[in-house]
Amino acid sequence: MPIYEYQCKACCHRFEQLVFASDTEPPVCPECNCGDVEKLMSAGAVRPNGIPTGSGGFKPPACSPSAGG
Repeated sequence: MPIYEYQCKACCHRFEQLVFASDTEPPVCPECNCGDVEKLMSAGAVRPNGIPTGSGGFKPPACSPSAGG
C-alpha cells in the first residue's frame, strides 16, 4: 500500500494519500473536494551503504575508493 502525493488542479493544494489495491475511485482534494487531481512524482528513499544489519548499523562498502589515480 503505497503513499502517493497529489496536487489539486483547482486549488493547487498538495496532499498525500494511502492507496489500496482495491481503490477504484480517484482521490479527492481534502481542501475543496475537487476530483481533478494530478499524481506527483515523489523522490524515492535511498539508504547509504546498503541494507542495515541486524544490529541496526550498515555494512561497509565492499570496495573502497583508491587514493588518486
